[in-house]
Amino acid sequence: MPTPRRNVDLTDSFEKIPVKIFATPKEGSAYVAQEIADKIRESQENEKQIVIGLATGSTPISLYKELVRLHREEGLSFKNVVTFNLDEYYPIEKEAFQSYFSFMHRQLFNHIDIDPSNIFIPNGELPKEEIKKHCQAYEQLIESKGGIDIQILGIGSNGHIGFNEPGSSIFSKTRLITLDNSTRIANARDFQNISQVPRLAITMGLSTILKTKKIFLMAWGMKAPIIAQTVEGDVTEHVPASFLQQHNDCTFVIDETAATELTRFKSPWLTGEIEWTPASIKKAVVNLALKTKKPVLSLTTHDYNENGLGDLLVEKGDSYEINLQVFYMLRDTITGWPGGKPNSVIPGHPERSDIQPKRCLIFSPHPDDDIISMGGTFMRLVDQGHEVHVGYQTSGNIAVTDEFVTRFLDFAVGFEDMFGIDNKTSKELLLSAQMFLARKRKNERDTPEIRAIKGLIRRCEAKATCRYAGLTDERAHFLNLPFYETGTIEKRPMGEEDVLITMELLQKIKPHQVFCAGDLADPHGTHRVCLDIIFESIRRLKERREDWIKDCWVWLYKGAWQEWGISEIEMAIPMSPDQLMKKRFGIFIHQSQKDMVPFQGSDSREFWQRAEERNKNTANLYAQLGMTQYSAMEAFVRWRE
Repeated sequence: MPTPRRNVDLTDSFEKIPVKIFATPKEGSAYVAQEIADKIRESQENEKQIVIGLATGSTPISLYKELVRLHREEGLSFKNVVTFNLDEYYPIEKEAFQSYFSFMHRQLFNHIDIDPSNIFIPNGELPKEEIKKHCQAYEQLIESKGGIDIQILGIGSNGHIGFNEPGSSIFSKTRLITLDNSTRIANARDFQNISQVPRLAITMGLSTILKTKKIFLMAWGMKAPIIAQTVEGDVTEHVPASFLQQHNDCTFVIDETAATELTRFKSPWLTGEIEWTPASIKKAVVNLALKTKKPVLSLTTHDYNENGLGDLLVEKGDSYEINLQVFYMLRDTITGWPGGKPNSVIPGHPERSDIQPKRCLIFSPHPDDDIISMGGTFMRLVDQGHEVHVGYQTSGNIAVTDEFVTRFLDFAVGFEDMFGIDNKTSKELLLSAQMFLARKRKNERDTPEIRAIKGLIRRCEAKATCRYAGLTDERAHFLNLPFYETGTIEKRPMGEEDVLITMELLQKIKPHQVFCAGDLADPHGTHRVCLDIIFESIRRLKERREDWIKDCWVWLYKGAWQEWGISEIEMAIPMSPDQLMKKRFGIFIHQSQKDMVPFQGSDSREFWQRAEERNKNTANLYAQLGMTQYSAMEAFVRWRE
């Protein structure tokens, strides 16, 4: 994938707000944390308080981790810090896991030396008739502290900041608002299902936010479309974050994934000089073909000149020669042989043909990502005689509804009774589970027994899918990585044991191909941690210079949420209508994930529907560019460290 350029001068870009881009959220968070730390220390030297506005959600978690580290390891004190939180659900108990009161204490306040009397968070427990007065008092309290010195913001996919939804006035102040349905769907990841997400929230208003002296808006991953719209588009109430263009000290801090829709990355040839590499030529010509709705080979000199690509013609010459170059690049990514074609020498083929058959290891973050994301490729590798293994990285046990537990326990009791097996233990487990689930509090963590049963349900589904694809049971490996096993939505960071378990599997199989989820914008967060664990494991094995690792290629697939950009794809595996239907039936084996399941993210469709649309869209884009029309395609990008 092309590496974005950094430190681009704004005069060479289309951006109306300063944007700092970092390789990872961790690096971006470290930058913001250091800026905050410097301001805190400066205020301490002047014996003054500093007022910081804080945000919640998944985006600032890495920031808070870094602030905690600065406190513990570098002595950063928060005794002179006053904090105001942007928002809070309504109604919600302070001690509820999903409350922002609970979130802030869990992520930050419990780990630093801040004076509890200096912490201010909107109160989601008050009677509704008292909320208006509470909001007015919140505004007055901010003013009494001299206003907010530094405000941390995230951004919603609809452009909201705080909970100021589209349509919010620039003059709005702290108030009770109705959450947009898209916001509730996006935030359902923190609840068992969307019905439990509050419909109301208390939020600082846009005018309150814009009075802040300095603003950092942070965004990672799949926020790229709204980031581009916010910093390059017009100021409009339909995108509340666009009002930040009118602030005199606002900086967006984003990662490379969130930057991909900015003009300087999506169409860098429009912002100034560019080095025309094969990758950038492919990207430019593919974008031109899609924009003009022409096949690549039908693009003309006029098309190039009219769309800012005249410099490419000057440097590379005839338009048709450029068209041919890109056409061949696209053609060579398409193959029905994901493990390489035996006894063949095919120039430009994405995979090697000289190692046959290959040992292939598919890493699946959850117990169904293998079939959802690359089921067609998975089955094709098996059918073509390769030794295929699947490494299920986590148990996926929190994504099983309670009803499945009693259903399967009831089956176990009936099964044992049918065949004269002593079912005393099963009956006790069923009764215990029924009693616990009947009194289970909202978002209460399951008992270890129930979590184990939920994990077993998913493990059995995964094994059945492997058999359906043609694998024997010993080629399904269940890693149960410890970082995941918290029993709650919130997971631990990647740990040493996670890496050692993964290295052990890699050393056991010694694969020629590794497939893993490269979906860095995964709303769960689990995919990203799983990928980091694989990368760290492979890096360590390379450092050991083990013989097999030099022949190991890593291919990244994306999950049910999105697909690689068409110009990024390095290997595209076509599927016939029958193969697509076979993949669908493989996904159906995961019965616990059918229909409406917990933590489904912002898309209410079932996983098979998302996967099919994504695969069909990839095939249609290839056809639109002038390639053969296939029913569907799965796409991969090779990882090169």
